[in-house]
Amino acid sequence: MGGFFLFPIFAMFVVVVLPIWIIAHYMTNWRTHKTMTSGDEKLLADLWETAGKMEDRIRNLERILDQEAPDWRTRI
Repeated sequence: MGGFFLFPIFAMFVVVVLPIWIIAHYMTNWRTHKTMTSGDEKLLADLWETAGKMEDRIRNLERILDQEAPDWRTRI
């Protein structure tokens, strides 16, 4: 009979308190992790620099291919 009186309290906890607790937990995590760290900024800068270098290399390769094999674009 003692368990019968605890069931409504347990049900209220599962239906009301637990979802609010979980939502609050993940909202707090989202707020703390939404900013970029200095390591993230450095990584992004390095990636940007690498992308620029790769773009230059691709342009040079295309220029060389245009001179050596002018119809290379139609063969792709």
